[in-house]
Amino acid sequence: MSDPKTKLERKAKSVIKKEYVIWLTTVDINGTPQPRPVWFIWDNDAFLIYSKPTAHKLKHIRENGNVSLHFNTDETGDKDVIVYIGKAELDTNAAPPNKVPAYLRKYRKGIKDIGMTVEQFTSEYSVAIRIKPTSLRGW
Repeated sequence: MSDPKTKLERKAKSVIKKEYVIWLTTVDINGTPQPRPVWFIWDNDAFLIYSKPTAHKLKHIRENGNVSLHFNTDETGDKDVIVYIGKAELDTNAAPPNKVPAYLRKYRKGIKDIGMTVEQFTSEYSVAIRIKPTSLRGW
């Protein structure tokens, strides 16, 4: 009999490789969840996300680093539900987006599609967020 936790972890790793967007939920000062879709890569056992320095999510993370992440599902239920709980921190040592080959491979076209060059994106999305998962649940 297979271990359900191991099976879920394998599914989650597969989904991470395929998905383009993940939903990051932070908590504001009033304790209200604030979900938003973000671009991400899996890097050194953590999610790496870039943000504009003025984004509210950065203030939320500074005040409370507990976050959740989940992927889209579909109305038919054919896609697995994968939810991570983790600890987010601003990573001042992370390379900028234009120096992260995996990030550029994944999002170069997306950057162009939003009307930016890689250099413009790197300048605007200059704050790195690193989220280390602490638990995983799903079905």
